[in-house]
Amino acid sequence: RLTQSIGYLGAGTVEYLYNAASNEYYFLELNPRLQVEHPVTEEITGVNLPATQLQVVMGIPLENIPQIRKFYGKPEDDTSGIDFLEDNYVYPDRHVIAARITAENPDDGFKPTSGKVQRIKFQSSVNCWGYFSIGANGGIHEYADSQFGHIFAHGANRNEARLALILALKNMNVVG
Repeated sequence: RLTQSIGYLGAGTVEYLYNAASNEYYFLELNPRLQVEHPVTEEITGVNLPATQLQVVMGIPLENIPQIRKFYGKPEDDTSGIDFLEDNYVYPDRHVIAARITAENPDDGFKPTSGKVQRIKFQSSVNCWGYFSIGANGGIHEYADSQFGHIFAHGANRNEARLALILALKNMNVVG
């Protein structure tokens, strides 16, 4: 409804905050691109967002994409339409949390830092995975964004996801 109200056609990401106590949503921003946290949405919905964007650009109607149909509880091989403003989607059965891995100095107001990264130790698990933008003998450039990695954890509820993320972060080690 937001994109329709402003006449926007295309891919985008809407960010908002939700207050569970008051059941209210607060709009933050609309971006005409995927956010770096898009794997959170993918993990919750089962929809590969970059692949879906490519299929839409190729002219495939959103309602004909199997992962979208599954998300809306429709048979994947059916051709019936989906009313995206009225039809309900299948409620997610998991919670996902992401942590940004950054090169920042907490003793200096969390200002970005730069330098060589000698080693990153991180072990994926059944409910936690991550990616890093630094290879062997890499480093953080002084003019680059301080974020160089992401870790994602999921669980049946928020606490399970949180505990999986905490364990992954405790076992992670960055040397440099």
